[in-house]
Order: sequence, then structure tokens, then C-alpha cells
Amino acid sequence: MILHRDDDPTKRPVLVESGDFHEVTQIISAPTETKFNLTWGILLLLSGSLLCLMLGLFGYLFWEGTGVWGVNVPVAWGWAIVNFVWWIGIGHAGTLISAILFLFRQRWRTAINRFSEAMTIFAVMCAGVFPAFHVGRVWVVYYIFPLPNQMSAWPNTRSPLFWDVFAVSTYFTVSVLFWYMGLIPDLATLRDRSVSKIRQMAYGIFALGWRGSARHWQNYERAYLILAAISTPLVLSVHSIVSFDFAVSKVPGWHTTIFPPYFVAGAVFSGFALVSTLLIIAREVFGLKQVVRLHHLDNMNKFMLLTGSLVGYAYAMELFIAWYSGSIYERFAFYHRALGDYWWAYASMVTCNVVIPQLFWFKKIRHSIPITFIITIFINIGMWFERFVIVITLHADFLPSSWGYYKPTWVDIWTYVGTFGLFGTFFLLFLKFLPQLAIAEVKGVMPEANPHHAHTAHH
Repeated sequence: MILHRDDDPTKRPVLVESGDFHEVTQIISAPTETKFNLTWGILLLLSGSLLCLMLGLFGYLFWEGTGVWGVNVPVAWGWAIVNFVWWIGIGHAGTLISAILFLFRQRWRTAINRFSEAMTIFAVMCAGVFPAFHVGRVWVVYYIFPLPNQMSAWPNTRSPLFWDVFAVSTYFTVSVLFWYMGLIPDLATLRDRSVSKIRQMAYGIFALGWRGSARHWQNYERAYLILAAISTPLVLSVHSIVSFDFAVSKVPGWHTTIFPPYFVAGAVFSGFALVSTLLIIAREVFGLKQVVRLHHLDNMNKFMLLTGSLVGYAYAMELFIAWYSGSIYERFAFYHRALGDYWWAYASMVTCNVVIPQLFWFKKIRHSIPITFIITIFINIGMWFERFVIVITLHADFLPSSWGYYKPTWVDIWTYVGTFGLFGTFFLLFLKFLPQLAIAEVKGVMPEANPHHAHTAHH
């Protein structure tokens, strides 16, 4: 039993009661080796149903056209782009936790990095479906790529919508490579533990012949470090480029230089919130309490407090600059956001993103799992409203004669709900068939990995 009591969080043992390497492998591998989990089965059935709903609605949209959505002039974007930006933001925590915290040698990341990397990949998949169908003629969506064609219809390289294609596809590709690279040693562990020939073959193929030799570890660590270094600027670039969709326009309320840093902070904020939400559920369902400890959740809550405060500062600066600029159009845009037809959305945004996260100043609340769970849900609701408030600025343009009250249709609403089915289905399959936590990395930060600390701990 470990009796190590060092107050330095980087030296704390990962396990509460046991420091045995074999037990770590047992705990993390157990969900992949058990026959059936009823809760998991029910959730997969629900997610699969929502996924089928989403596919059906996209089929309906393909047949009828984008008129089945609530988009119209002047609100030409609507829920589809709100949801696109929201899902892209969700995907930011994975790369931040894995790459940046890895480069800064933050050992507490090992309990949550695999989880957040998987969440990143599936969130970007959910985001990608919206622009693809929002273009209307989805059968010619390949025009966005610079492919040779006989009509010489080249993409407009000066458009931020075109930049989005490359930013998001690059982010997705690097995230998948980074996630897979970290999985290789753990896939070999599952291969060696498998009793079924099919499992051995499946895990063996993807483990790429891993044997855990010194040469393998050397190549692995070098590749992992390179991918972490490539991923780090992507955290800043992807959501900055997504923010350019708004910032490079001439629309009052959008044309502002604060958008890139403000979008990045908001993306990390919402990403950490969803990682916490899912981690708390999986911790209970799959019995990971020994590995995912309270101080991991506490550190994530501190990140949410920091990024939530940055988002609140950005809201205040938007209002100040709108007033200080002297532009009557800019001033009206923000006045109308806060006090106009959609005041309820603005109020929800500020309450969920700025006011509620301030509760994390209190240690008791940071250490309360039920309260943390509730707050993370409020944060993601608030971040969705933030994107909604920005997009809906379009409803009051330069011509008062064309003003209107934007309302989503039932297709909008259920398509968005359906994307949770896409996310949930892939995420639940990940939880069942792959290690939820990085076995090799969790062992690497345990006192037993360092002979000096192991001797101190057992002394």
C-alpha cells in the first residue's frame, strides 16, 4: 500500500490504494474484456437511434433542399453554422490536454488525455457534417478542394470559408495520428491479454508489431513528441480561422479583432467542460475512481475557471469597444444583442459562461463531483448560446425592412440532436473496445516507475 504523502501534485501516486502495475492494467483493461455492460448497451441503443435520425434528416434535406432549415435572408447561416462552431470548439480540449500539457510535462494529464483525444476526433466529425450540407448542392461539395476540373471553377482562396476546409481537415488528421500513436503500446497490451484469436488478430494488426523493446520506445517517444509539437499551434490556429468566418466580414458585431483569442479561450472552455461531463459518467459506470482522482477533476475545474474568466473579459471588451468606437452600427449591434429580440439568449450566455463558473473559486465546489457535473452542463449550454448570439446578429441588418425573427425548424432541432447520436455511438464504441486511459502513461507517472520514489513510498 502506498503511504506517499508528498504535497507536490506531480509526485502524488495515481492510485489511491494500490500502486501495483498489474492492477492498473486490470482496471483500465476491464471494460474492454467484460462481456456486456447493461448501462453501456442502453446508451448505445439510444445513440444509435439518434444517429439513424440524423442520417434520415440529412437524407430529407438532400431531397428537399436547405429550405427545410430555418435559414433565410438575412439570416443565411442559422443553426447549422452555430452547431458547426460549437462542435469544433468542443474538440479543442483533446489537443490542449494531450499536446500542450505533454510539452509542459504536466503529469496529471495522463488520467484524462486518451479520453479527451477521442472526444476531439468525434466532435470534429460531428462538426464537419454541417458545412457539407449547408452548401445546399452537397453533390458538388468537392468544389471546395483545389482539384483540377474542366470548368476552371476554382475555390476563392481569399475566403475564410475556404481556409476552414484546410484548418479543420489538418486538425482532424493530426488529432487522429496523435491519438493512434498513443494507443499503440496499449493495443499491444490488449493483444497480449486476449484469449480470443479474433481479438488477438485485431489488436495485433493495429499494434504494428509492438514488442516494447528499447528501440520501439525510443521511436515512439520521438514520434509522439513531434506530433505534440505539430498539434500545439493547431489549438490556436483552428478556432482562430473559424473565427475569421465572422471577423473578416463587414457585418457590425462580427468585424472585430478580439474574435480569434476569444474564440480559442471559449473553445478550450467548452472542451474541458465536455471532457469533465463524460469523464464523471465513465468514472462511475466503468469503475475508474482509483485512476481518475479528485485532483484531476480539480485541475480541470481550475482551467474552466481561467478560460471562463477570459471569455467574460472578452464579452466586456466587446461592449466597451462597441461604445468607444463611435460607430452607430457597431453600437446598435451590441445593444440589440443584449436588449433586443434575443435578450434571453444573451442573458443565458452570460449567466452560463461567466457567472456560474465563478463558483469554481471555492474548493468545496471544485471537489464536489455532482456540482461539477451540473456546472459543466451549464457551460456547454452557455457556449452554444454564445455561437447562437453571434450568428443571429444577422437578423437585424442594414435594411430594417428585411428584419425578421429567426426561428429554427423541427429539422434544425432534430438534426442537432441527431449529432449527439453520431458522437455518442463512436464514443461508446471507443469506451468498449479501446483503453479509456493511457495504460503505459499512467504507469509512467506512478512512484513505482521511479525506484527512488518507490522506495520512499514503501518505506
